[in-house]
Order: sequence, then C-alpha cells, then structure tokens
Amino acid sequence: MNVVITGGAGFLGARLAGALLADGALSLAGGPARPIARLSLLDQAPPRAELAGDARVQPWQGDLVTALGSDNLRSDDLGSDATGGGGPSGESSGEPSPFDDADLVFHLAAAVSAECERDFDLGMRTNLDGTRAVLERCRASGRTPVVVFASSVAVFGGTATHPLPGVVTDDTLPVPRSSYGIQKFIGEQLVADYTRKGFIRGRTARLMTVSVRPGRPNGAASGFLSGIIREPLAGQRASCPVVPETAVALSSPGRAIEGLVRAATASPDQWGDATAVNLPPITVTVGEMVSVLERVGGRAASALVDWEPDESVAAIVRGWPARFDTARAAALGLRPDRDFEAIVRAHLRETRG
Repeated sequence: MNVVITGGAGFLGARLAGALLADGALSLAGGPARPIARLSLLDQAPPRAELAGDARVQPWQGDLVTALGSDNLRSDDLGSDATGGGGPSGESSGEPSPFDDADLVFHLAAAVSAECERDFDLGMRTNLDGTRAVLERCRASGRTPVVVFASSVAVFGGTATHPLPGVVTDDTLPVPRSSYGIQKFIGEQLVADYTRKGFIRGRTARLMTVSVRPGRPNGAASGFLSGIIREPLAGQRASCPVVPETAVALSSPGRAIEGLVRAATASPDQWGDATAVNLPPITVTVGEMVSVLERVGGRAASALVDWEPDESVAAIVRGWPARFDTARAAALGLRPDRDFEAIVRAHLRETRG
C-alpha cells in the first residue's frame, strides 16, 4: 500500500507517519490489512530524522500549490503545510508523482486560523487552492484513493439567524465565522463532491483543538491552549489571551491520530455518507486547565501564566463550540480522553522520557 501525508513534517503529520510505520500495515476502508510499502511525506520542511531513516519513507519538499499545479513534480520539489516559496530549481528527476499510485492520502497541510485572519491570500492559496490541487491530483490518478481530509471545529460558529447551539451534534449546521473556518468548510464540500463523482473515496474528520502540542508555538488562535501548559512546565512564561471562564473543546494528540486513522480504516457502511465526522473532545475551561497545571507542575508553574486579554484572539475562540455530542464518532469506536490531567501527564511522559 502506498500512502501520502501532506504536511508530513508537521506535528500531527509526523506523529501520524510514526504511528503508520510502527503498525506496518493498514486495513483500508474495511478491506484486508495490507503492508505499507511507501509513505510519501510532503512538506516545506524535511521530515524528522527518525522518519527519514526508514526505507519506506519518501520525502517531497517544497511548495504544495506550486508543485501540484505544474507538470514537473519531483521528489525535491513538493509542498507544504503553510506558506508559499517554491521548492528548489533544477531538472525534473523523472520520478512519478506520489499521487499517481497512492492508495491513501491524508491531507493535513494547512495555514492556521490566526494567520488566515491576518493574511487572507495566504489562507485562500494554502487551504483552498492547496486542497483543490490535492484532489485534482487524486482524480487524475484514476485510482479512486481514500482521501482523509483534516477539517476543524472552526467550521462552527453562530449568527443572530443561526445561533450556535449549546451542544453541537452531528447534524449541527456549520456557520464559519473566520476565514480559516470558511476555507475548511469549503474543503469539506469539495471532498464530498469529488466523492459523489467517484473520483475519490473521501473521509472528512473534524479535529478539535489539540493540546498539548510539543515544540514551538504556531500561528493558530488556539496555540495558547498548548502554550499555557507547555511553557510553564518548561520553566518559561506564557500568555493567556482569554478569561479563565472560557470553555474549550480539546483532544490529545493521540486521540487526534486515532481519529484520522479510523477515518481511513472504517468500511463504507461504518463511515456512512460523505459529511464530516466530529472527533470526540473533552470540555474544559481555561481556568481548569491552569488548575491542572498547578496540580501537575506546582504553584511555581501556574504562576508563570500571564492573563493578558487579547480581544482579537478571544473573539475567535469564543466563536468555537465547546460541547459536543459525537454519536457518529462513538459508533466508529472513538472515545474522548479521560480528562485534561491525563492529557498533561501523557505530554510529560512523552517529552521527558
């Protein structure tokens, strides 16, 4: 089986790649388990050393939209999970596109929420043009691959006419209130239509805010939901732009990966129609998160959180739902994390060994 991950050098992409390589085989769309022969990782950055050293991994580095829109796709010139900037120049190596014989594509590449609000063109190019380019490459292959599209809780919002309900269900109408959310919702509809036309077998999984992300902060409006835990546990100060009463829907990295893999393995009858599946979160307030930080890291850690309101970020976060009834995900065998303390302790085990 040949698998492609766009955004394969990013946090979730690299983690997903590691999980697939560790398992070694996959039951695609309910079929018999098949070994993973090649895993193509597409990103602007090179893959992590432990992934690049696996003989099954093929890195493709460069800009996603530029490379997929050209006729000279090559393994030193393919795309990413964020901004522009083409790959290196040079003659085509003659290698086929990783999409030509892909059985499974995970499309994770995206510009994130806050940077899409700051730079409209960036979001449209990366999230809309990039998604369509991936789908067109899958269509051109003629293989009808399974395509797992990573969407977001940001597709939900509320207006006076369509207020956000207290609990979001699988039937709740998405009303995006940010450029990022709108771009993700358009992507969902494209995946559904390419599936309806028989070009792909699409599966859209809506990710909740993932916390705790290791590494450096990114440009997401939700980035502080990892930063207020990650930085204080490392002895560094962190800023919180929302009030303690702000409720959020969270998922651990491990649960997010479980959801993406299950989207790939579910049979057509198990998955159901081409509408998106909301992955299961826990609901917690930001104040409760900091209380957990204090229980795990002590008062010295919680004292490193600076409550510095930023209305531009708070307005985005307030527009996201915090409570979900994820019956469809439950039918797929997916469960939320036990609680936020379990998430934090798992983060410590992974980062401190």
